[in-house]
Amino acid sequence: MNRITRRRGTALVASVAGLGLLITACSGGDTPGDDDTAAGGDTDCAAFEQYGDLSGTTVSVYTSIVAPEDQPHIDSYVPFEECTGATVAYEGSKEFEAQLLVRLEAGNPPDIAYIPQPGLLQTIVGDFPDAVAPASEGTVANVDEYYAESWKGYGTVDGTFYAAPLGANVKSFVWYSPAVFEENGYEVPTTWDELIELSDQIVADHAAEGKKPWCAGIGSGDATGWPATDWLEDLVLRTAGGDVYDQWVNHEIPFNDPQIAEALGEVGSILKNDEYVNGGLGDVSSIASTTFQDGGLPILTNGLCFMHRQASFYAANWPEGTDVSSDGDVFAFYLPGPDAETRPLLGGGEFVAAFDDRPEVAAFQAYLTSPEWSNAKAIATPSGGWVSANSGLDPANLTSEIDQLSAELLADTEQEFRFDASDLMPAAVGAGAFWTEMTAWIANDKSDDAVLDSIEAAWP
Repeated sequence: MNRITRRRGTALVASVAGLGLLITACSGGDTPGDDDTAAGGDTDCAAFEQYGDLSGTTVSVYTSIVAPEDQPHIDSYVPFEECTGATVAYEGSKEFEAQLLVRLEAGNPPDIAYIPQPGLLQTIVGDFPDAVAPASEGTVANVDEYYAESWKGYGTVDGTFYAAPLGANVKSFVWYSPAVFEENGYEVPTTWDELIELSDQIVADHAAEGKKPWCAGIGSGDATGWPATDWLEDLVLRTAGGDVYDQWVNHEIPFNDPQIAEALGEVGSILKNDEYVNGGLGDVSSIASTTFQDGGLPILTNGLCFMHRQASFYAANWPEGTDVSSDGDVFAFYLPGPDAETRPLLGGGEFVAAFDDRPEVAAFQAYLTSPEWSNAKAIATPSGGWVSANSGLDPANLTSEIDQLSAELLADTEQEFRFDASDLMPAAVGAGAFWTEMTAWIANDKSDDAVLDSIEAAWP
């Protein structure tokens, strides 16, 4: 009997397709005095003329993206800075979600914020209705041209489009070492049952050596717990299907519905199983004290763990020099569904909200929705871990196999795609009780029923 039964829901498709022109390229035969080339730089500025001369201005950007993932973002602003004369001041914080609200309350917002939860955007618009500026004209035009309609909807509140899509990611991945799998004769599983069978086989083969099938970490500053919410979201898609997932997100069924409880039980069969976790890091409770950045690293330490479920962007957290490829040091496989044909996909992304309508802020928000930025960001991320849903992104600029695989999965219209549930829920739940209760579930062994009841009680 299958541990997970097959159910179908309505597909929600986010496409990453098409080709775009790479504008941020060496100027080649351009002469130093060419009007279309940034002074002292090598960027073709023709596409930036629409933004005008912004010399002497500064745009502040506040995000949850910290080292080592921050530098590619900073590097991707160089063409905009060279061609417009503006300066972009980047600040990343692990306490972003809490501190952004503090800054808004104090009347000290950043010019631009990368908001990873549409639910948080709804909260901000509701609590600080005059703080967020509607998306700039150039931003609207770019999103209408280069993004699937669903992405615009995630940044819209009460009919007003505020926040434009930035990066996209695929969350339904399991990281592993291809060499270690080959050495042990392990095959990549294609169904959930095969995944559990593989976990049991690893226990049988390696328990005496202190090695475990899985390692995990859910620590993330004030956002601790979010990786555990991703686990539950992926399992809701696999045990209940897309229609139930949508009902859960919209609170058309309670958070403690039996179908959600079933999915949490499946997550617990891995994350709260002492035989399965936490390879190289400790017992079950160590998952809560281990940062998500460190959670998968034991895969590279003599195979102290064999698998780590984490999103495509985790590629940026492997140590410098790690070969992330199908025949390299680490790679990822799709987190299987109930059968090989049923392949639901969980994804996420960030959204660019502006808190000022100054010309330089409007221009920078528009730049972040352009093919020029998507391609510059791809080139600035040679180690991988980033992809965009912008149709103007040239896939050739995605040098990482994992990013190419992510783009392929996102572009597959047969996939049942769903956006991260906690990011869509009201902030009090999605960026609040859901995080803290899943942390208590791990750290304090809080029961499944008590966790789900507490989250349900937090729903506004």
